[in-house]
Amino acid sequence: MSATGGRHDEDGHHDAAGHRPGGPWFAFLESNTTGTGREFCAAARTRGMRPVLLTRDPGRYPYAAEDGIDIRVLDSGDPDAVLACCTRLAADQAGLAGIASSSEYFVAAAARTAAALGLPAADGDAVARCRDKERQRALLADAGVPVPAFTAATTVPEAVRAADGIGHPVVLKPVSGSGSVGVRLCRDRAETLAWAGELLGRGTDERGNPVAARILVEAAVTGPEFSVETFDDRVVAVVAKHTGAPPYFVETGHDVPAPLPRADADALGATALAALAALGLGWGAAHTELRLTATGPVVIEVNPRLAGGMIPVAVRAALGTDLVDTVIAKSAGRPAPVPAAGAGHAAVRFLPAGREGHVTGITGLPDAEAAPGVVAVAAGTAKGRTVRITHSFQDRLACVVATGADAAEAAQRAADAARLIRIELEEPAAPEEGVGGR
Repeated sequence: MSATGGRHDEDGHHDAAGHRPGGPWFAFLESNTTGTGREFCAAARTRGMRPVLLTRDPGRYPYAAEDGIDIRVLDSGDPDAVLACCTRLAADQAGLAGIASSSEYFVAAAARTAAALGLPAADGDAVARCRDKERQRALLADAGVPVPAFTAATTVPEAVRAADGIGHPVVLKPVSGSGSVGVRLCRDRAETLAWAGELLGRGTDERGNPVAARILVEAAVTGPEFSVETFDDRVVAVVAKHTGAPPYFVETGHDVPAPLPRADADALGATALAALAALGLGWGAAHTELRLTATGPVVIEVNPRLAGGMIPVAVRAALGTDLVDTVIAKSAGRPAPVPAAGAGHAAVRFLPAGREGHVTGITGLPDAEAAPGVVAVAAGTAKGRTVRITHSFQDRLACVVATGADAAEAAQRAADAARLIRIELEEPAAPEEGVGGR
C-alpha cells in the first residue's frame, strides 16, 4: 500500500526505517511536501518525540522514507477517521504529545482534533473562518482593519458587475486557497470576463475536491508587499516579499527582516496584530500578507499557520528564532526554545520554471550549498516529474536561503546560488503527470 517503501502493520502503521523509536507520538495531519514539512518532523524528533504523518497518499512525501518517519494511511479529509486514528495514538503506551499541520488545508482539522483530545490547540472554528477569504474580509472590514474593497461572485456576470462597481484593475481569486493558485490581476472587463469564467468553471478546490464555485473580486492595491510573521500576540518578523510580473502574483523571493524604516515596520506589525484580534486568532503562528500603500498598511490576507516558502528558515538564519520548533513546543505544551544568535539578514530566492517539460535531471545543488552565505537549498521537483506553468507556487522548482551583512548582500548571495541550480527538461511534457511539489 505504501508508495515509499518500508512496512505497514495491521493498524495501517508504516515505519520506513523498520523500527519503533521511543518517546511520545507527535501527529502531523498532512504537511507541506518539501521544506518546512520535513523540518516539522525533524523538530519533533529532536525534542524526543516520534513524528507520525497522517496522510491519504504517502507517495507525496519522499522525505518520510528517507528520514524514517512513521505513517498512518487514512482519509485525511474525514474528521472522524482522523480523530479515531489520533485516539488510538493517544491510547498507545507512548501517548500522544500533540497534533499539528503545516498544510493550509488541514490546520483547522488538526486544531479541532487536538482540542477534542484535550491537547493544546488554536480555536479550530476561528481557523476555519479565516480559510474563507470572503468571510475573513468581512470580519476584518467590520472591525475597521484596512482591506481592499471586495465582492464575492458565483457567476461570471456577477463578477463583471462587481469589477465595474469596484473599478478596474481588480484581482480575482478563489475564496479558499494558497500559494497564489488562481490569483490574477484583471485590467479590464475582457480580462475579468475571461478569468472569472476560468475560475468559476473549475468546480474544484486546489486538492481536486468538488466545491460550489465562488470567487472574490477585489480592488487591486498598489504598494510594496510584505508579510508579518507572528507568534501568539507578538510580531516575530516583518518580511519583504518579491513577486513576478503581472498579471500574476507568484512569489519569487523574501528578505528577512524587510529593509524598512522602523515606523513602517511598526505600522505593518500593528495592523497584522489588529487583524488577528478581529479574527479571533492569536494562538500560535500566523502569516499575514499586506501591502504598504500611500495611506498605510492594507491587509491582503491572514493565514492562520506558519509561513511557507522557506520563510521560517530565513527567520531562523537572520534572527535566531526557530518558528518551526516554537510551533512544535506550543502544540505539545512544552517551553518555547530560547532564541539563538542570528546573522542579522537572510534572503530566500526561488528558481522559477522557464518552460514546461519532463524533468530528466537536477544538477548544481551541491554547488549552491557550497556558495557563500548559503544555509539551505531545496529542490521543489524531482527527476521523472513534469513541470507545468501554472502561475502559482508550483512554478518554483528550487529555492536557496542565504545570509549576509545586510539585506542587499543576502539577496545577492541567494540569487547567485539559485542560478547555479539546473533543472534539465525534455519536451514534450507528458500531459498525464503532475507538477513539481511545494
